[in-house]
Amino acid sequence: MITIEEALCVLDRVLKQDRLTHLQEVVFRCAWEGLTYEQIATAEDYDPDYIKLVGAQLWQLLSERLGQRVTKSNFRVALRQCAQMQQTEIRSLELSHALVDWGEAVDVSGFCGRAQELEDLDRALTEEQCRFVTILGMGGIGKTALSVKLAQQVQAKFEAVIWRSLQDAPPLDVILSDWIPFLSRQQETELPDTVDGKLARLMYYLRSSRCLLILDNVESILESGDRAGHYPIGYECYGELFRRIGETVHQSCLVLTSRERPKEVAALEGQFVRSFRLEGLNPTEAGEFLKPKQLEASSTTFTRFINLYSGNPLALKIAASTIQDLFDSDVSEFLTQGTTVFGGISDLLDEQFDRLSHLEQQIMYWIAINRDGTSLSELAEDLVPPIPKRQLIEALASLARRPIVEKRGAKFTQQPVVMEYVIDRLIDRVFQELCSETFELLISHALVKATVEDHIRDRQTRMIMQPLVDRLTAPTHCPTDLEQKFRSVLVKLQQQLGCAPGYAAGNILNLLCCLRADLTGYDFSGLAVWQAQLQGVNLHHVNFTNAELKKSVFSETLGNVWSVAFSPDGTTLAASDTAGAIHLWNVLERQKILTCDGHQHWVCEIAFSPEGDLIVSASGDNTVKIWSTKTGECWRTLSDHQDWVISIAVSPTAPILASSSADRTIRLWDLYTGKLIRVLEGHQHWICKVAFSPDGRMLASGSDDRTIKLWSVETGECLKTIEGHTNTVRGVTFSPDGTMLASGSEDATIKLWDIQTASCVRTLTGHLDQVRCVNFSPDGQLILSSSFDQTIKLWDRSTGQCLRTLHQHRGVVRSAVFSPTGNMIASGSADQSVRLWHTQTGECCKTLQGYTNFVLSVEFSFDDQFLASTSTDQTVNLWDVASGACISSFYGHENWVWTVKFSPDDQLLASGGFDHTVRVWSRSTNQCLKVLRGHTNWVWSVAFSPNGTTLASGSFDQTIRLWNPHTGECLQILAAQSRIWSIAYSPDGEFLASGEENHLIHLWNPHTGQCLRTLQGHTSRVMSVVFSSDGKRLVSGSEDGSVRIWDLKSGQCEMVFRDSDRILSIAVSPSGDRVVSAGIDQTVKVWNLQTGECEILQGHRDRIWSVKFNGDGSRIASGSEDQTVRLWNVETGECVKVLQKPQPYNGANITNVSGITNAQKTTLKALGAIEENICRF
Repeated sequence: MITIEEALCVLDRVLKQDRLTHLQEVVFRCAWEGLTYEQIATAEDYDPDYIKLVGAQLWQLLSERLGQRVTKSNFRVALRQCAQMQQTEIRSLELSHALVDWGEAVDVSGFCGRAQELEDLDRALTEEQCRFVTILGMGGIGKTALSVKLAQQVQAKFEAVIWRSLQDAPPLDVILSDWIPFLSRQQETELPDTVDGKLARLMYYLRSSRCLLILDNVESILESGDRAGHYPIGYECYGELFRRIGETVHQSCLVLTSRERPKEVAALEGQFVRSFRLEGLNPTEAGEFLKPKQLEASSTTFTRFINLYSGNPLALKIAASTIQDLFDSDVSEFLTQGTTVFGGISDLLDEQFDRLSHLEQQIMYWIAINRDGTSLSELAEDLVPPIPKRQLIEALASLARRPIVEKRGAKFTQQPVVMEYVIDRLIDRVFQELCSETFELLISHALVKATVEDHIRDRQTRMIMQPLVDRLTAPTHCPTDLEQKFRSVLVKLQQQLGCAPGYAAGNILNLLCCLRADLTGYDFSGLAVWQAQLQGVNLHHVNFTNAELKKSVFSETLGNVWSVAFSPDGTTLAASDTAGAIHLWNVLERQKILTCDGHQHWVCEIAFSPEGDLIVSASGDNTVKIWSTKTGECWRTLSDHQDWVISIAVSPTAPILASSSADRTIRLWDLYTGKLIRVLEGHQHWICKVAFSPDGRMLASGSDDRTIKLWSVETGECLKTIEGHTNTVRGVTFSPDGTMLASGSEDATIKLWDIQTASCVRTLTGHLDQVRCVNFSPDGQLILSSSFDQTIKLWDRSTGQCLRTLHQHRGVVRSAVFSPTGNMIASGSADQSVRLWHTQTGECCKTLQGYTNFVLSVEFSFDDQFLASTSTDQTVNLWDVASGACISSFYGHENWVWTVKFSPDDQLLASGGFDHTVRVWSRSTNQCLKVLRGHTNWVWSVAFSPNGTTLASGSFDQTIRLWNPHTGECLQILAAQSRIWSIAYSPDGEFLASGEENHLIHLWNPHTGQCLRTLQGHTSRVMSVVFSSDGKRLVSGSEDGSVRIWDLKSGQCEMVFRDSDRILSIAVSPSGDRVVSAGIDQTVKVWNLQTGECEILQGHRDRIWSVKFNGDGSRIASGSEDQTVRLWNVETGECVKVLQKPQPYNGANITNVSGITNAQKTTLKALGAIEENICRF
């Protein structure tokens, strides 16, 4: 259905310049509402016959314009059909315009000449239907500009045009991952894992559509020297791309520009594969090209000058600059005194570079390093030592007059051939400095900048750092061990420079990282370690004492990220995680400002107050907290909810905050006093999201009951209930104008709703899994969504078209938001990262990568020799119980691994996790034998049957699946009515117990799938169930803080032990006389079933997710969010071993470091760094 307002918009487009009269619009609106002519006449005080006449004229007008008979009874249907046709036409028009992506194409508004070349190339692409065209020519000859001009000239004859530069040598996988979603109109975003698979998908689109693909600077992915035309290691697949496009029948064309011919081109040349050699400009074209230079020369002299440089545009520009500066624009004088032989671009650039002042050369290096254009302010910050701004401006003005620097807007850049020359020169200079241990550029320039956008740093690594490492490791140039060489360099830097400003130590550290060297024990004490990129790098026992760590980037203490938010002014970015923390960063400097720590469970959502001085958080610990963004202190805790608080929202117009909970209520609070204003009730299940309307008068809520409700904030009345989704509604958000609501659901769709009518205006499909978050852009034109499919999508609100898919996250993307200006997007994921993206280009500009290693599950082997543990680092780890050593790790899960079990013969391990999979491993070989797929949500628990022939898995998708662990076959699915938290087999294998979200325990017959009995008594989710060894009892632990012992024969609860806090895990001793429990309060409790006494074992520093007895009952293992496994002696209560994998910065000494914030220092220490106490007298 369409709304009345949408119908009037359709009419506007149909009537074009004409408009309905006031009375015609009144009749139209009233008829749309179903009123009769008599009712309209009465309401508007007109004669009924006159209203009938106006109506007849209106339907006649619509009949003429729509080309079909329109009456009062069918006009709605006619307009609905017209709206659909208009939408199809609009989409087709938009798609025809949208499928042009110019990438980094240069501005060719000043293009001149090349008429014949353009004509020849146009004919090859359009009339001759060439599939593969190569434009060859020396550097500076104008290939890039010609390719852009050609694409502009022929773009109307292609359905899609993509222009890309290979100047920074991107791997083919990156190019294909960019092209295929674009060519599929964002319909294909889940791509094959292999390059070969992606090539097959590309060829499909080249066959089905007429596409023009242009790759510029192809020589960047070719080897030079004797192997010209061949590919360096890692780039051979480009040859396969060229071969397939040249050999395969399709209707598209690939155009390359290159200084060298790829080896495939010569072999493929023929009717559909052509090469064009681009020569220099002729004198007439050159005259037009050099006209702005106002050179003085006769026709003969000018022709001689052009011929001297073979018409090469860049060479002519460089020479013309020399003539202007040194010969007063007199070409004849230049020819008399100047160069008589053109030896190539490098000779000219040598001459130009040598004539630059020292400062100008420094600037040239920085422009080349920064790759993507460099502003005045960036240069001022980069230069070491700093110089007066006036001096810098003068140097830039001087460079801007030369042809080796180009100014684009407020930034300075270089032509590709110039940038390549400068980088080659830089690498050569730094190489010589490292060999001789006399340093200048190594100190004054950062070879890689940790603080730049991710894609630029990747280019710096590929084009500067890696080639330098390759040269340093070549045996003919580096006879000594390179790592020993770097140790020697560091000692020399400490002796000569100390902590003086400079990039040398940071460069050495980045070179070592590029080498993948073991950094254990390296000494960077007393040095300026600037611009070191240390995310994901192990710095075990590295000495940074008295070092300055300015602009260096480290891993963050981020868990699984649940929510991200920008402050109202856009200067601060906040993220909340499963470690119970809220982190705040300065957006511009990407530095952590502070961490708000105080929640006892996951922080599900955060929101800033309208003034930005407060941040509000909702947590699984059943509380809402209000924090100061200045100090990080908790200002107030609101604790009326009886279950997880899942969502939080702050009114934009009043000091009111709304919280929604798994207790099925929404609570409205006074933001400043904490007073509860009212409770909104009506949903039948978890309320997953709340959002205020822009005017603050209405609140929307989305629920696990699959409905959306609209509430009056003033009265608490439910105004509307909206139905349409077929699964949990995870996201709701109002458009900025307040007329529309967008919702995202676990049914993988986004729906747009008209607020007035509560009707669905449009359904957006494209995500492959649950939609977790939706948001409108500040201007209301775009919709942002994030999903379990690990992607973020940008949609056009008016057309419903998916404009772009962002897919660099490697885990569920729970949250994605626009910045207040709309030019940036922030996202948070289960891959423990926060990413910042450019809205316009979709490029990821910054990644804040976290590290946590919470222990989530522990399990003894049946022979008690081994202990398996799972963690948030996506691994299963195997420990030797006797020595406490981690003897192997199992890799394969793509998210947190929540559960692990040994098979009865100890030969297999089974694990389940947040990636919805169950994996079966060989204990002895570490090999993943089977990946069991079928669950559609988190797998929280797995259990082997006592005979090992069946593996059970329990999931949040409300099912228990029974599998054959050897074949991977799903044998049976048991359908529950709630999320499954825990499952366990009885010792005889005749029963399967499940602990569930709905506070119940079910006993199943695993052979028939029949539910035999329901045990009731808990008042919150049942987190853990386990049978006694004799099979007569079942023990359960719940978040209600109780341990219950059930008699299986009667189904009665025999005994209850009450804890002081929520219980997350329980275990029963083999003898059946003890139960151990653990949970939120960080302690292990051992309950004596005979006496009821409780022994408390203390030592963990965070919540405990798992406890287990070993086979003889003498030991207890506990796994905690403090990243340790502890082994306890049951009789004495003593902790006999602590098992822990080394943290990334374990033992790194940061005593007296500078250049980082206190929040950053706290993060480093949380990741294992140490700070010694310094006594001062």
